[in-house]
Amino acid sequence: MNQKLALICLCLLCSIPAFSQKKYTLQQVIRLAKENSLASLQAENRKENSYWQFKTFRSNYKPQLSLNGTLPQFTRGIQPIPQNDGTTEFRPVSSAISDLELSLGQTIGLTGGQVFVSSRLERIDNFGGTGDKTRYASTPVSIGFVQPLFQFNSLNWEKKIAPLRYEESVKAYAEEMERIAYNATDLFFNLLLAQVSLEIADKNLASNDTIYRIAQGRYQLGKIAENDLLQLELNLITSQQQVREAKLNLETTTLNLNTYLGITENEPLELIEPTDITEFEVSVNIALDQAKLNRQQYISFQRQKIEAQREVARAKGDAGLKVDLRARFGLNQQGQQLSEAYRAPEDRETFSVGLEIPILDWGRQKSRVQTAQANLELVNNTLQQEEIKFEQDIMVLVKRFQILREKLVASIKADDIANRKYIVSQKRYMVDKISITDLNIALQEKDKAKQQYISSLKNYWQAYYEIRMLTMYDFEKNEKINRK
Repeated sequence: MNQKLALICLCLLCSIPAFSQKKYTLQQVIRLAKENSLASLQAENRKENSYWQFKTFRSNYKPQLSLNGTLPQFTRGIQPIPQNDGTTEFRPVSSAISDLELSLGQTIGLTGGQVFVSSRLERIDNFGGTGDKTRYASTPVSIGFVQPLFQFNSLNWEKKIAPLRYEESVKAYAEEMERIAYNATDLFFNLLLAQVSLEIADKNLASNDTIYRIAQGRYQLGKIAENDLLQLELNLITSQQQVREAKLNLETTTLNLNTYLGITENEPLELIEPTDITEFEVSVNIALDQAKLNRQQYISFQRQKIEAQREVARAKGDAGLKVDLRARFGLNQQGQQLSEAYRAPEDRETFSVGLEIPILDWGRQKSRVQTAQANLELVNNTLQQEEIKFEQDIMVLVKRFQILREKLVASIKADDIANRKYIVSQKRYMVDKISITDLNIALQEKDKAKQQYISSLKNYWQAYYEIRMLTMYDFEKNEKINRK
């Protein structure tokens, strides 16, 4: 009976699924980083901020309807009042003035002016004294315009710059996503290297422990010298220390990756080596052409040039003659009753020309113009240099990517050869065919080859995502990278 019960319990225990650590590929880590990382959230915030800034810019060129008023403005005191005979007397005044105006305005980006139409109603309530207590005045409709002449037109320049700034932000968001992929790749391989290092350290510890135990028996039989035994003991102690350091490094790199991915729990992650290296061609000419089409930096070059030109236009506009034309035509009327204020309205016209002519400023405006022109030349030269450097960086990266791919293939072969060489050396040492020095050399070569392989793998994938980031082009699929 007890045997049957024990058998049943064993079956139940075996049926419980064992905890398995979740494995992540490089693509899965990159996807998590783009979805959950703080960097991706910040990129989303910047993108949204730029979108609403662009909406604000566009709204400036659309009709603006507004309602303004004072309900009411009360005044009580002694004030100077003009008299019928032309004199002015101080009289006690107690009144309340209310007004309400509905206006529709439209800016004209091409000229920098504004046209508007409005309707206005005013009411005065007099307190104390004799005569009418309440009066109304109306302007049922009024049409007018304000037009500056020979001045800097900020609206026209903003119409050139704002769309570029918005397009730049859209491209910058897509680039930021590729930058996140690049950073996630770096953290991925840091953790992968830490995992491989711990695996190597554990295997070396087990191997050195076995060899040391065998060597103890040989030493007792007088087959090896004490110096060799001490060297093997030192190797064992070194392996134990390397295991402790590898575990600490694994915890640190795991925390770094989890933090970047937005994973709150410091759970262990098992990573899968991205060994699926696809063969595809990366042309320097295509990389340069796509970078000019897709990168926000080239939009930034255009924007900075136009902004420098704008400052020259601003300096010239502020330096010369300034003229403001203002005109208004409308109908108005007044009366004791509200209905009278809208009965048989009369014409009302105003027109004015404002002038500002600089006569003597001791060369201040001229200096501002020269400064703006010098800055324009500096911007053009700087941007030309930056464009040349950017193109050189792309060409170097494309050539480097090709070299890294070849180096990766070589490191895969070197890792396999070094691993097989160590296995052979280990067997030969067991039968006393090689010295402990030769075994240590084979061990070091094996560990170094494995680490160089992981390093080559990391360099290859980082270069891969850096090319994507600098060109915003997917060379595997031969298509532009879009992310909206």
